[in-house]
Amino acid sequence: MTDKPTVALLGTGIMGAAMGRNLLKAGLAVRAWNRTRAKAEPLAADGAQVTDTPTEAVQGADVVLTMLYDGDTALEAVREAAGSLRPGVVWAQCTTAGLDQIPELAAFADEHGLVFYDAPVLGTRQPAEAGQLTVLAAGPEAGRETVAPVFDAVGARTLWTGDDGSSAAATRLKLVANSWVIAATAATGEVVALAQGLGVDPHSFFDLIAGGPLDMGYMRAKAGLILDGGLTPPSFAVDTAGKDARLIVAAGASHGVRLDVAEAAAERFARAAAQGHADEDMAAAYFASFDGK
Repeated sequence: MTDKPTVALLGTGIMGAAMGRNLLKAGLAVRAWNRTRAKAEPLAADGAQVTDTPTEAVQGADVVLTMLYDGDTALEAVREAAGSLRPGVVWAQCTTAGLDQIPELAAFADEHGLVFYDAPVLGTRQPAEAGQLTVLAAGPEAGRETVAPVFDAVGARTLWTGDDGSSAAATRLKLVANSWVIAATAATGEVVALAQGLGVDPHSFFDLIAGGPLDMGYMRAKAGLILDGGLTPPSFAVDTAGKDARLIVAAGASHGVRLDVAEAAAERFARAAAQGHADEDMAAAYFASFDGK
C-alpha cells in the first residue's frame, strides 16, 4: 500500500457523496457503491470507479468506509462483501449507529480479520462538502497510519476517543452531540411556530435576543431555512434525524437516563415525515407544530 490508500466508499447519500469528492480531491483512489446506483454515478465524473455491488467496491481496497443509514445497513453491506475482504483491511465505520450495534460490527470485523474503527462524523452537508467535518474516532494505534489520510481528506479535525472501536467511545460522544443538535432544532421550530401562532413576527424575537447569551447562530440558520423556504436540498434530513433521535433515546434508556426532549423530538420528526417532509432538512420538524402539511 502507498501513503494514499484505495478507499471503498459504501454509501453515497448527502454525506457520503461529499466525503467521496474530498477523498478524490486528496488524490485517493475511490471505488464507490450505493444501493441506488444513480446516487453514486455523479462521483464518476470526479474520478471514482462506481460499482454495482459492495463486493466489487472492496476489491483491492485498503480502507472500507461505510456511510449508510444505520448500523444494520452498514453491516449488511460489509457482510455482502465479506468474501472479497482480505485480512488487515481497515473498516472505518462512519455511519451513526446505535450503541448496541457497534460491538456487533466490531465482532464481525474481528471475525474477518479487519481493523475496525468506530468513526462517526460531526457535521452536515455543507461542512462535508468543504472537507470540514470532525471525525470522532476510536480504534487501535496500529492501522491509524492507513486511515489517517482518509480522515484528513474528509475532516478538519480527528478527535481520538480511545483505542478500542468495540467500546463505541466515539459513537457515545456522537450521540451526545447529536442530542444537542436535535434539541436545538426542535426548539427552533417551536419558537418560530409559536411566534406565528401568536401573531408575533419571529424576527422580533431574533432582535430581542441579538448579541446576548440566548442568541445562537445555529438557531438563526435553521429558522432562516423555515422562513425562507430553504428546506431542500437538506443538510440533514428529517428522516435521518428521526432515526438518530430514536438511537439517542434508546442509548439513554439503556443507561438509566430518561430523555424527554429527545423522545419528543423523535415524535416531531415522525409527524413531519408523515406530512411529507421526510426528505427535507431537519428544520422541517417545524411543520409538526401544525395539523396537516
